[in-house]
Amino acid sequence: MTESSDTIFGKIIRREIPADIIYEDDLCLAFKDVNPQAPVHVLVVPKQPVAKLADAESQDHALMGHLLLTVKRVADQLGLTNGYRVVINTGNDGGQTVYHLHLHILGGRQMGWPPG
Repeated sequence: MTESSDTIFGKIIRREIPADIIYEDDLCLAFKDVNPQAPVHVLVVPKQPVAKLADAESQDHALMGHLLLTVKRVADQLGLTNGYRVVINTGNDGGQTVYHLHLHILGGRQMGWPPG
């Protein structure tokens, strides 16, 4: 597993590679997914490297809450008034491909279940 600061998301945070950033604060940033799975597909990533949700510790509780409130803020900014889906893939079996914690905001159409 790659250290989360050396992932593509770490490089985006450090501005080593470009991204369509739509929100940023001291703790996180949000940018459009380059391979969208819905009409609106944005990723919210913490600047502090946490590889996966399963690695979060009790001292990360403020950051975890901040990430969820950022999802709400970004969804409001994007006008997702009919709803949206928030997904966190965790670990190999959870479908995580980049080992830097990230929250997917998916919207712009009605989501079915199972996802897809």
